[in-house]
Amino acid sequence: MMKRFLPFVLLSTLLVGCGAGTSSPGNGSSYVAGNGAVTFIAPNDRELAPKIAGTGLDGATIAPLQGVSVLNVWASWCGPCRAEAPTLQAISVQYPSVHFLGLLTRDDDDAARAFLRRFKITYPSVHDDELILKFGKTLPPNAIPSTVILDAQNRIAARISGEVTVAGLRELLNKVLAE
Repeated sequence: MMKRFLPFVLLSTLLVGCGAGTSSPGNGSSYVAGNGAVTFIAPNDRELAPKIAGTGLDGATIAPLQGVSVLNVWASWCGPCRAEAPTLQAISVQYPSVHFLGLLTRDDDDAARAFLRRFKITYPSVHDDELILKFGKTLPPNAIPSTVILDAQNRIAARISGEVTVAGLRELLNKVLAE
């Protein structure tokens, strides 16, 4: 009798596993969770990042970034974004010479501000989906969280698709800072 149900159990397990990478935010849009891929781009192959400036969620003006920077695409409803928030905050404190900037996407500003307070995020965040689109394939707008590291010349040096880890982000930052 058990053998008859085994294919159904296996199929339902497979279907549940396939759905684990997607979710629906409060506005009904779907997103694709990052796959954890880490990409480092050789200095000669790097492209300039779009100009980054604007108004932060706290109302402060975000000046154009200069020097090595970490850009993190996030949303308050994103589980992996919540999981990586303490890591990003801690590393932003450990690397004071590196500029950290959150890029909020498809979210409510009030929910985002609550997220920032909850996780005690001290670096600025902007809500600018048009800016994310300017990154093209480097920051696919439907894959979050995504983190990009810019080198001192404002070129895209590395990308983490998915939740950052302390070791992974430190390794990439140290590599870019040593250039």
